[in-house]
Amino acid sequence: MKWLVGIVLGVCGLMLACVGLIVMVVIDSDAHANEIGDGGGGLRGVPSEYRPWLFKASAACKDHRELTPALLASQLWNESKFKNTHDEATSDAGAKGPAQFVDGTWATYGRDDDGNGRNSPWDIGDAVMSQGRYMCSLLGDAKSSGFGGDPRALALAGYNAGWGAVERFRGVPPIWFARRPGQAEGETYGYVKAIMADIPKFQGGGLLEVSGNGSGPDAVRRAAARMGTPYSWGGGTPAGPSTGFCDGLNGYLNGQCSASSTVGFDCSSLVQYAYWPTTHLPRVASEQYGATSGRAVSRSELKPGDLLFWSKGGSGSIYHVAMYAGDGNVLHAPRTGRNVELQPLTSAMPESDYFGATRP
Repeated sequence: MKWLVGIVLGVCGLMLACVGLIVMVVIDSDAHANEIGDGGGGLRGVPSEYRPWLFKASAACKDHRELTPALLASQLWNESKFKNTHDEATSDAGAKGPAQFVDGTWATYGRDDDGNGRNSPWDIGDAVMSQGRYMCSLLGDAKSSGFGGDPRALALAGYNAGWGAVERFRGVPPIWFARRPGQAEGETYGYVKAIMADIPKFQGGGLLEVSGNGSGPDAVRRAAARMGTPYSWGGGTPAGPSTGFCDGLNGYLNGQCSASSTVGFDCSSLVQYAYWPTTHLPRVASEQYGATSGRAVSRSELKPGDLLFWSKGGSGSIYHVAMYAGDGNVLHAPRTGRNVELQPLTSAMPESDYFGATRP
């Protein structure tokens, strides 16, 4: 571990200049070496209504490198085939919804994550986020247990059979194990094996494919692996997403402070994260412009990885930064209530505020 002191924590918001706060953060010097690549962080073969929740559930877990969106998607597929009707997603044991929660477990992990006023295992947002919370807790148990084997497999076994069964066998229960009298043997063993085997089927680069080599394309690929991660004012570090803060004006959603409980990125932390393995950019959007303004790029010559800036009047009023992703699109963290996403350059931010582009 190494201490980085005096990093300026800059945060970006729509129609507002970045603000700064001097903080001390701890960065794992090896964090980027283990970071999920483009293939590991994206998704394919997943219904559109599940995608944002899978990214959000993964990002909310401190062990997000293990609890990837693809692992959660594979688990959902094996639990319910992404079904969420009472007829299609109710088991003989009374498990309900796409993530197959029994009432007792839902009472612990269930939340109204989609904000529709009900806490229901049948609602996709509620179910996926609760699945993520439960799996994240089990991953923590697995890592601290001292048991052998892949912590992901141990967590999956705990999800299916209960953590007590994992403790009993000090690992994934054997093939002859049955969860309860009269149940077929090997269900938990097969459950874990199937989910782990199916993870590659759901891995992908999401909506963005980036060609070429070099720091620019590499940075876009790294950021693309975080598509779907929530915006969090003040959140995000070079090591990954984190909770942010509210400053009296920014970070609020529907009148409530959202940033302090949202694990994610703001516009400039996403850019800093994307480039950090090779290029250590400043934290604030205006300072990122200052650090790269000597390499200005015209709009007609943009390449993947170039930084684009929006301002309300000069370099001192820059309020947003995004990365050019190719084909006229930008990859960015737009604002509170949105996720890291791909948008056309012409509509990502007010066209009249476009200030210019640079190449790190």
